[in-house]
Amino acid sequence: MRKQSVIALATATVFSFSLAACSTVNPYTGEQQTAKASSGAGIGAAAGVLLGLATGKNAKERRNRALAGAIGGAAIGSAVGYNIDVQEAKLRQKLQGTGVSITREGDRITLNMPNEITFATGSAQLSERAREVLGSVAEVLAQYNTTCALITGHTDSTGSRGLNERLSQQRANAVGIELSRQGVDMNRLQMEGVADDYPLASERTASGRAQNRRVEITLFPLKQN
Repeated sequence: MRKQSVIALATATVFSFSLAACSTVNPYTGEQQTAKASSGAGIGAAAGVLLGLATGKNAKERRNRALAGAIGGAAIGSAVGYNIDVQEAKLRQKLQGTGVSITREGDRITLNMPNEITFATGSAQLSERAREVLGSVAEVLAQYNTTCALITGHTDSTGSRGLNERLSQQRANAVGIELSRQGVDMNRLQMEGVADDYPLASERTASGRAQNRRVEITLFPLKQN
C-alpha cells in the first residue's frame, strides 16, 4: 500500500474519533461546549498516526503502526479528557453559589477564588468560607490522583512590591496547606505568588482592584514519565 493510501486510511480513522466530539449545552453556563474526552481522543489518535508513519520501515508496517497508533493514542487521549470532563462537572456542581468562578482551557481547569471569600484585607489567614470551598476541591482532587494543582496568589498594586510579593506567596501557601490538610498530597501541589503582575481589571477603581485580589487554582493532568 502506498504511503498516500496509508495516510488517507489513518486520516479516516482520526476523523471517525473526531466525529464523536458532540456539542452539548453546559447546564451551569448555558454555553455550547465540546466534551474534552472526544477532543482528547482525536488529538491522541493524530499523535499515534504520526508516530506510526514515522517509525514504520515499509508501507505495510507504516499502515499497521499508524492504525495501532491511532487506536492506542485515542484511548489514552480519551481517558485523560474524560477524567478532566468529570472533574469539571463535579467542581461546577460542588462550587455552585460559592462565588468561585470556573474556566476551562484544554485539559486545564482554573478556579478563581476572589479575595472577598478567602482572606481579609492584608491577611493570609483563610476564612471559614474558604476552608469549606477548599474542602470541596480537595474531595474532587482526592478522587483523581493523576491531577496536579498550581496555586497562584494575586494582589492588587496597593502597597510596596515587596509586601505584595510576600502576601501573594503567603496566600498561595495557605491554600496549599489547607488542601494538604484536607487530604491532598503536597507533592501534587505547587504554590507561587505573583503580586500584581497579572491583573484581571483596572487598578484605577476599587472594584477593579477587588477583582485582582484573588487566588487561582489551576488543575491539570500529571505528566507520566
